[in-house]
Amino acid sequence: MPVPSEIIFDSHDAELNRNVHPDRWQNPTPRGRYHLVVIGAGTAGLVAAAGAAGLGAKVAIVERHRMGGDCLNTGCVPSKGIISAARIARAFRLGSTFGITTTGGYSVDFAAVMQRMRQLRASISVNDSADRFRSLGVDVYFGDASFLNSHEIEVAGQTLSFRRALLATGARAAVPPITGLSTVPYLTNETLFSLTERPGRLAVIGAGPIGCEMAQAFAELGSKVYLLDPAKAPLPREDADVREIVRQSLEDSGVQVWTGTHIESVSQEGSLELKIRQHDENRTLAVDRILVATGRLPNIEGLHLEKAGIASSPKGVVVDDYLRTTAPTIYASGDVCSPFQFTHAADFMSRMALQNALFFGRQRVSRMLIPWCTYTTPEVAHVGLNQRQLDEAGIKTTTFSQSMTENDRAILEGETLGLAKVHVRAGSDKILGATIVAPHAGEMINEISLAMKQGIGLAKIGSTIHPYPTQAEAIRKLGDQYQRTRLTPTTKSLLRSWLSLFG
Repeated sequence: MPVPSEIIFDSHDAELNRNVHPDRWQNPTPRGRYHLVVIGAGTAGLVAAAGAAGLGAKVAIVERHRMGGDCLNTGCVPSKGIISAARIARAFRLGSTFGITTTGGYSVDFAAVMQRMRQLRASISVNDSADRFRSLGVDVYFGDASFLNSHEIEVAGQTLSFRRALLATGARAAVPPITGLSTVPYLTNETLFSLTERPGRLAVIGAGPIGCEMAQAFAELGSKVYLLDPAKAPLPREDADVREIVRQSLEDSGVQVWTGTHIESVSQEGSLELKIRQHDENRTLAVDRILVATGRLPNIEGLHLEKAGIASSPKGVVVDDYLRTTAPTIYASGDVCSPFQFTHAADFMSRMALQNALFFGRQRVSRMLIPWCTYTTPEVAHVGLNQRQLDEAGIKTTTFSQSMTENDRAILEGETLGLAKVHVRAGSDKILGATIVAPHAGEMINEISLAMKQGIGLAKIGSTIHPYPTQAEAIRKLGDQYQRTRLTPTTKSLLRSWLSLFG
């Protein structure tokens, strides 16, 4: 894939590399048999390595590129740095609705936005640095790892033997087989965050979480953005009411949402041209840059998994409920084996894998309750089962929903596009799932996650005092809604009879 000319390597990138892949790093000499060898130094690998070393195990970690993995280098950290700038730009854009104007409008210095992001990423990288993990007692190796058998790997010409190993090699951007795409300089999350020039016209292929987040952010920062996806709506896995809110929010930001779109081919003659078929009509879209955001592929190439007896599929390494691979001595964690490709999921999976691998634990991944959040504006946060999953499972439920148009704090802040809804088992207040769409839904969903994890029902949430005015009060009002369902005709009749005794 050709590299766009505006992608540069600056002093902040140099600082990042000094931390997470030092040029002059000398791999250590193996210290005999390791209790644990971790392959991959992203979130999943770093959590396991630090945890095991802290418990006294002899640990090695192997990384072929940059420590910190996708989250630090090309995912969570840089994307949220850009989103934070986009939200500031949005505030300026909407300032007049609050009676606040700036003389002559406002401008976005895209290069400065990106520089700030890279500076902050470099400062955060100290936490994932090779020097830090060496100070924790972890032997840090850089190079390509490959299995020799189920007890040994080779890296940079050295053989590391182990009692247990953890595969944590993560995933990378999946590139769709679109005719001509491989011949043009498209972007993925691996190259997007090195841009210094704002694309005038940006086509984002894929309306999943990454596509929606970046489409909205770049639109707020001044790009003309087209979001393309064959599905009927953005975030197609969400419930219909949530999808419609997301579509409206994207369009409010200036994104042209082209759903039901199939890209026939891509070519370049000056600008990039996408030949598109949408609703049985052929169209041509000319843009300056293309961002591919169509999912992820597991990083398993070159590991020689077969030599260790490790089974895999196109979705990644095969694991059981205890995160064991088909090789009894080898476990896996994170994006390389999980359908839940989130940093926090990788973190907690590695905690489980560590207990199971070294300390006879019986932690089951199926028991994990994993919330997640898409960081559009408003954010979309979810935990448990959604309506489609509940229907497919044949579970009878009652749904309580609260629009943010009825929340005083949301009204005062001009942030009424959103909702909070909870699904409970029919006839009870047991929470089975929840979705929140609000500016800080990622923070708000934690209350529901805690309740579900600890078996707290919706009634107790309703009886818990929340500060006023807050957007989280919408969650308490869901509890009020549940309580009102308990006022059956019989109950009301009894109450009236009781009150009649007082005249």
